[in-house]
Amino acid sequence: MRAVCAAILLASACAMAQDRIDPVPAPLARVGVDEKLDAALPLQMVFRDEAGRDVTLGSYFRPGHPVLLTLNYYRCPMLCTLELNGLVAGMKGLPWTPGDEYTVVTVSFDPNETAALARAKKQSYVEELGRPSAEAGWHFLTGSVESIDALTRSVGFSSEYDKETDQYAHAAVVMLITPEGRVGRYLYGVTFDPGTLKLALLEASKGKIGSTWERFILYCYHYDADRGRYAVAAMSIMRAGGALTALILGIAIGGFWLRDRSRGVR
Repeated sequence: MRAVCAAILLASACAMAQDRIDPVPAPLARVGVDEKLDAALPLQMVFRDEAGRDVTLGSYFRPGHPVLLTLNYYRCPMLCTLELNGLVAGMKGLPWTPGDEYTVVTVSFDPNETAALARAKKQSYVEELGRPSAEAGWHFLTGSVESIDALTRSVGFSSEYDKETDQYAHAAVVMLITPEGRVGRYLYGVTFDPGTLKLALLEASKGKIGSTWERFILYCYHYDADRGRYAVAAMSIMRAGGALTALILGIAIGGFWLRDRSRGVR
């Protein structure tokens, strides 16, 4: 009897809990990221840089240099700040500096924001990064509705404006863009592991940045989308190990052959 009563009480509690679960608000259902890997960015679209000058998105792309793209709005009281703070922390762990090996482009998706806001945000984060030369490699842009819509559509980024709070609902995501202007990888969250950032940049650059050893390390890893980081690719390591073993055997056999030949000549 006690077991039956307990089961009834448990079922009632579950039913009450289910009743308290509210559906996702309609605006939030339209917020998120629809990944568009290998999609081309609208490089011809015009934005304004932190100095108020008109610039094309394509002006920040050059051969061999991947672009780390973030979509934020500068008045954001919470999520954007957490994301950019996490990005700076991850970038501090890299041996590379924006402007040298890669470029960072942060674009506001609020068409009402100004170059003055962008300039203040840039100054704050370049100072936080602690690398003065990053001034030339981290760009904070604003733009028109047309330009912003073209960019967000190309990468599958959706946000929703709430009039009551005067804020946007949006996802926290960083996109790795190839030097040709195509989407290479999405990294989600507000913390970014330096190792993951490094491998993602290597991948986006097609292995054109970093040392030979770092490019080899990239070969041995693949991106684990479920965990949001790179995992060791066992098959790649086996192939690389097999090639290395064959090379060592070839050198050893060649050494023996040369030694025996030299003895025969004598």
